Amino acid sequence: MAPSSDPVTAPLPDAAPANWVDRHAPLAMRPWLKLGRLDRPTGIWLLMLPAWQGIALAGAMRGTWPDARLLVLFAIGATLMRAAGCAFNDIVDRDIDARVARTRDRPVASGHINVRGAWTFLVACALASLVILLSLNLLCLWLGLASLALVAAYPFMKRITWWPQAWLGLTFNWGALMGFAAALGGPSAALSVALVAGAGAAGTSLALVTPTLPWPALLLYASGVFWTLGYDTIYAVQDIEDDALAGVKSSARRLGRAAPRAVFGFYAASLALALAAGWMGGLGLPFLPLAALFGAHLARQALRLKIDDPARALVLFRSNAVAGLLLFAALVAGHWRG
Repeated sequence: MAPSSDPVTAPLPDAAPANWVDRHAPLAMRPWLKLGRLDRPTGIWLLMLPAWQGIALAGAMRGTWPDARLLVLFAIGATLMRAAGCAFNDIVDRDIDARVARTRDRPVASGHINVRGAWTFLVACALASLVILLSLNLLCLWLGLASLALVAAYPFMKRITWWPQAWLGLTFNWGALMGFAAALGGPSAALSVALVAGAGAAGTSLALVTPTLPWPALLLYASGVFWTLGYDTIYAVQDIEDDALAGVKSSARRLGRAAPRAVFGFYAASLALALAAGWMGGLGLPFLPLAALFGAHLARQALRLKIDDPARALVLFRSNAVAGLLLFAALVAGHWRG
């Protein structure tokens, strides 16, 4: 497929004009950085923040600060896995992307990176993520492996359901469960696997106790699912006309003029579930004012959303990095019970 323009030297439509990739990265690296969406960091924040929230909730339930080491590891892991997921999405959607104005200049759709190169990039990112995953506990490893089914299915959802945004919610917020699980501690998955393998080689059996996830972690995950359903519906407003021409389904197309009201409802459910997670987790009162700010931020987005204003929709979508940080801060503050 011939390139439709030159994404090497020009910012992509949904990237900030002054993003660091187009300003500072070497020309040869730009298509690869854009394949991993490193010119559009909002998605990294939205994948990372549920994990940070899970880590913060686990710490708050114990009355401690979130583990700084885990925050760093999940930040790196989110960057790598988001890059891998975007590459997979672009491989699967390359023909659809070529017919949508906002996506036709992406590196695979435009022909600047071929499919084989995109697969190589994907595998490299996934293997680097696996190294991080093996340093966490066994429950976190199982959750990480289970998430691959959600990631693999996501690009196909827009072909079979009007609610691919709900599936993205299930996928993007899996980190809340993984972050909480990692914060429970225990031996690394690599060590656990080695111990089991060693016991098997010696002709003995070794039973490893794997912790389970409590209700507050599950409620936080559910809160994130509705949060993503809201903000990705806002994001999909940008593509309503092109999606209709390409035959792509989305919650924004399904809801039409009712989208702002529906987003308000999704966000209300997200706030209610986050409050329930804090209550069942026994968090202290400092959790509440910051959680209220999280809710106010979401309400403002829903009230400002206009179905015929795609530029505003992109601005509102990007603001969810701030919303997610507010909930993270609320969960951190909840460790104070005095």
